[in-house]
Amino acid sequence: MITMTPETTIGEMVAQDYRAASVFGKHGIDFCCKGHRTLQEACERKGFSQEQIQSELKNVLQEPPANAIDFKTWPLDLLTTYIEKTHHRYVEKQIPVLLQFLEKLCKVHGGRHPELHDIYDLFRFSAGDLTQHMKKEELILFPFIQKMVKAQNENQRIEQPPFGSVENPIAMMKDEHTTEGDRFATIATLTDGFAPPEDACTTYRVTYQLLEEFEQDLHKHIHLENNILFPKAIALQLELQ
Repeated sequence: MITMTPETTIGEMVAQDYRAASVFGKHGIDFCCKGHRTLQEACERKGFSQEQIQSELKNVLQEPPANAIDFKTWPLDLLTTYIEKTHHRYVEKQIPVLLQFLEKLCKVHGGRHPELHDIYDLFRFSAGDLTQHMKKEELILFPFIQKMVKAQNENQRIEQPPFGSVENPIAMMKDEHTTEGDRFATIATLTDGFAPPEDACTTYRVTYQLLEEFEQDLHKHIHLENNILFPKAIALQLELQ
């Protein structure tokens, strides 16, 4: 069960039990990029009843978890490896597929559905930025986090990195996460919640399904970093000083 106080953020709630994400996602409450808000703040911004959301959370969380992975207990080096091999590789695999499908949809259906051109442009920009973002994590941030874990395990000090505090690259990564979250919120709006139109062909429907799956994976990806990996990495560097 989630430990909830008035100060508990929605990101912390999802970090305690990922099943809470289903409730927030259902109501369009951003638990990854904007996970720093409290439940009261999120509900006030959306115009929702806080009591209703709390009731839905209670209903979802009262069932025994089914093979749920408690990522917050993982060593940080293991978590970085998981993010890279699971979420980074997924993004790399799906980008060319979605770009190809979206380009085809624009050629065939773009006249009747001009929003497809905007969706294609948004995803194309996202693809380029995400590719660079993941490389920065894999080449700079994640190796430093792994070095900190090694230093902690071996009871050693760690050299100051060129970027100073780990909070500096983390702040950059979080800003980029917000950009991607906003882009996909726009894509979700343009696709009417990833609901294909009545005249959609099979490719059209598959593309919207893949876009929705991509967004869901991105939300979990960002959640693992913003709400679990990054706060623990900042705390670890302070511990090693």
